[in-house]
Amino acid sequence: MLIKQITSLSEAGTDEAGRGCLAGPVTAAAVILGSNFEVKALNDSKKLSEKQRYELRPQIEAQAIAFSYAHVHPNEIDQINILNASIKAMHLALSQLGVGFDFIGVDGNRFHPYQSIPYECVIKGDGKYQHIAAASILAKTYRDDYMKKIHAEFPDYHWHQNKGYPTQAHRKALQKIGPSPYHRKSFQLLPKQLELPL
Repeated sequence: MLIKQITSLSEAGTDEAGRGCLAGPVTAAAVILGSNFEVKALNDSKKLSEKQRYELRPQIEAQAIAFSYAHVHPNEIDQINILNASIKAMHLALSQLGVGFDFIGVDGNRFHPYQSIPYECVIKGDGKYQHIAAASILAKTYRDDYMKKIHAEFPDYHWHQNKGYPTQAHRKALQKIGPSPYHRKSFQLLPKQLELPL
């Protein structure tokens, strides 16, 4: 797939990971790429293997003008809803870039204005533009790092494998032992017939 390169050095790309998870944060990344950026295997993180994503991360970080990532955790997701939490994570990542930019490329179709900077929402932008694809890889891998870390605290949920997504093993653990402090209480953690008292 041909992914377009952004010629402006002042355009940030941003994307998030973890919206559909039952546990853990939603994580966003923001990236500004240089005009000489060249990573041939770059693509939407969902179309890459875990090994490929982790191989690409240091290449992206080495060549980027700036990059950052940010988590918004379950207690706040429950308070402001997952859409607003996803956008807040993107805003936090943008605020941590440490360099100026004058345009934002956003994956998806929803965003809230950030510091009056012009932006464009691009559906499936992580498969169309390099800076959004790079942000998708950073968001996914840094979120996966976090889920592997908390897996050591709650191994029964198998977060090192499912990363908080509603797999059969994750649902079975919820049914057996109930939710952890890292679960999103506003989400339906089990199907109706297997609901947990929260």
